[in-house]
Amino acid sequence: MELEPRKRRILRAVIEDYIRNAEPVGSKALVERWGLNLSPATLRHEMADLEAMGYLEQPHTSAGRVPSPQGYRLFVNELMEKHKLSAAERDLINASMRMKMQELDRLILEAGQFLSALTRYTAYTMTPSVTAVRFARFELFLVDHDAFVVVAVTDAQAVKNKIVRTSPPPIREELRLLTAALNARLVGILLDEIGDELLAAVRGDAGPAGRYVIHVAAFLEELRAEFGRREVYLTGQSHLLGHPEYRDILKARELLEYLSDRREIARWAYPEPDSQVQFLIGPENVAEQLRDTSVVMASYRMGENLRGMIGIVGPTRMDYAKLASRMSYFAERLGKMLSGEDEQI
Repeated sequence: MELEPRKRRILRAVIEDYIRNAEPVGSKALVERWGLNLSPATLRHEMADLEAMGYLEQPHTSAGRVPSPQGYRLFVNELMEKHKLSAAERDLINASMRMKMQELDRLILEAGQFLSALTRYTAYTMTPSVTAVRFARFELFLVDHDAFVVVAVTDAQAVKNKIVRTSPPPIREELRLLTAALNARLVGILLDEIGDELLAAVRGDAGPAGRYVIHVAAFLEELRAEFGRREVYLTGQSHLLGHPEYRDILKARELLEYLSDRREIARWAYPEPDSQVQFLIGPENVAEQLRDTSVVMASYRMGENLRGMIGIVGPTRMDYAKLASRMSYFAERLGKMLSGEDEQI
């Protein structure tokens, strides 16, 4: 149901007040701090309506209201104003990203450490994975009496190879036939689209050399795993303990133990393709341990086919507008630096 303008103004004021102060918001606070030209009685009535509609919650009978996950979602989608980074914020990000590291993994780890320090939330960074691999050509050739090499060159000029030993020994002419069949059928095709049907066609084209296709198929599976592998780095876990939502040590420990499993993070913490900044608020998260948290994430690119990810985890009480602006700018600069497109950051 569409909220009327007055309720939208009140909901926005409640959320922004709660983000700033981490205390339930009452009608008196709204009048004093936000200058709403409404009586306390009217405000109480409107806040009760917003609670009934699921946008606010009342933690205690006599307390003020706090935003619900549904309220935060409406705020993120419709109510919050875009935060404009100040010159000081841009300078801080740019200065901290003038790191000249030789190792990609170390650079991405340090980027996460800086992001955590910048936002005061737990941050995670994920190394790039190849989002679209196509092959430019294949070569198969003998290297020993019982072995041959499969060479695959991608459209990004990455060269991958594997030595295959067979019995009976490989025949040079058969390898030539299979090379021709592979190049005819698989060049220009996405790696993820090369399945049993295409490989069966290669086997049929190659005649007696089709007996080697099983080895090529195994090689392609290894490449899928290699190109899709992502390292995940988690930093700033102690920042969670600085937020009042995690004063409950048992609650904080449960969340930290969950986040320590990097495989779990890699499973869900990836934004939609080509998304700018993505929010997962409270129950929108897939894991039960994240039901009272929000995740904000953004992707960065290294060239056309490489995409990595940065993200933060914290309570649902976040300054979403400011974080969206910072995350978007940070991801853009990180991608340009890693791609060598922005030497003068």
